Parts: sequence; C-alpha cells; structure tokens
Amino acid sequence: MDLDGKRALVTGSTSGIGLAIARALAGAGAKVMINGFGKPDEIAAICDEIGAIHDGADLGDADAIDAMIARCTAEIGSPDILVNNAGIQFVSPVTDFPVEKWDAIIALNLTAVFHTTRLALPAMRAKGWGRIVNTASAHSLVASPNKSAYVAAKHGVAGFTKTVALETAKDGITVNCISPGYVWTPLVENQIPDTMKARGLTREQVMEDVLLAAQPTKRFVSPEEVASLSLYLCSDGAASITGANLSMDGGWTAQ
Repeated sequence: MDLDGKRALVTGSTSGIGLAIARALAGAGAKVMINGFGKPDEIAAICDEIGAIHDGADLGDADAIDAMIARCTAEIGSPDILVNNAGIQFVSPVTDFPVEKWDAIIALNLTAVFHTTRLALPAMRAKGWGRIVNTASAHSLVASPNKSAYVAAKHGVAGFTKTVALETAKDGITVNCISPGYVWTPLVENQIPDTMKARGLTREQVMEDVLLAAQPTKRFVSPEEVASLSLYLCSDGAASITGANLSMDGGWTAQ
C-alpha cells in the first residue's frame, strides 16, 4: 500500500495498538506523529525506528490537543490520517466509581476524539481526502460490569463515528471505528489487578474466566491485526467504507 505523501497523527501510540498502527502507517510511506507517555529514551528509539516525531500532549487538555495539531501541521503537514487510539480504563462498581476517574476516562476516551476530529477536518476537506480511524472496543457494542465509564465512552465513540461519517460523506473523507475484543496491551494487563480485587479472583481466573470468557477463539487479538485493518481503512480500496463499526473480537459480539 502506498501512503507516500500522506501525514498521519496517531494518538496513544507509544505502546500497544497505537504503536502497531503507527509502525504500519510509516511502513506504508506515511509521515507520522506519535503521541503518548513513556520513557524518553524508549520514545526516542521508536521515533528513530519509524522516522516519526513525538508530541506528548495530555489529551485530557483541549488546549494541548490544539497545540499538538498545530505542531503536526507545522512540522510534517496537516493530518491526512487521524487515528484516535488513546485510552485509559478503571474498573469499579458504579456506586463506588471515583468521580475523578469517570471524568478522566470520558475526557481521554471520548472528548479527545471530538477535539482532534474537529481540528483535523478542515484541512482534510480542503484537500478532498481524509481518513479517520477510531479505536473503539467490543464495549462499544456490549457491556461488562464494573466498567461504566469505559463502556459509556466507547458507545459514544461509535455514535460519534457514525455522525461525522455522515457529515463528511461527500468530502472524500471516511470515518470508521474498529472494535477489538481483548488485545494483549498494557491497558489490558494493567486492569487485571483491579478486576482481581473487584471480583475476588486470581490473575489466572481473570484472564481465563473474565477477559477471554466471551471470545470464542480463546485468544487475545494482536495489535498487529488491528493495525492491518487500520491500514486497509486508510487505503483507496476502502473509500466506500464509512460510518462502520468493525468488530475484531474473536466472535465475542456474534454471540
């Protein structure tokens, strides 16, 4: 696939799914800005590896998002491809859910998608070409207990994706979301202790009886699989796919 001359901004891309997507886009020829937190030397190594630049904007801050888009435009060009992948998780019954955790999850997983999209769209429209890919989740389609904020945010991402797809349908822009099941990433690994505490389970029980219980394949989705689908959605061959919520969940939501 040839993405030479295209510019891509991938949020939450210093690890996990986002990093796999950034690597795939760079491998196809796109100039890439990555975003996220991490150790400076590890981020520098990623940038050297794929020829990317990094912006550490806190996506919970609307002004920081504005500055990130402006910097991307100034240094590599306005994004032709926007991948909204950044996300956080917290597991707790709703009656005990910390208000600050709710606010943080909605801000990063949903509101940041609004801000990046509204800021990137004008330049895409001016060029008559654009690709927006949002990382949703199987939890954009179904729910699990103790994940009220995350499920609410991901349902919101799916609805937002459809709305923007309709608004841009005649502009040469496609807007889609991918809804993976459980992908083995730091986000998933880091929620295991909370789930152990909330449900009184061992680590092995969480992995087998909670995380993979709903996936008939009984295997985690790989970041590279999500990246492959993302790359296809950015191709000209996917020009008629817009407003779609594409499941990649090992059969979870087929049940």
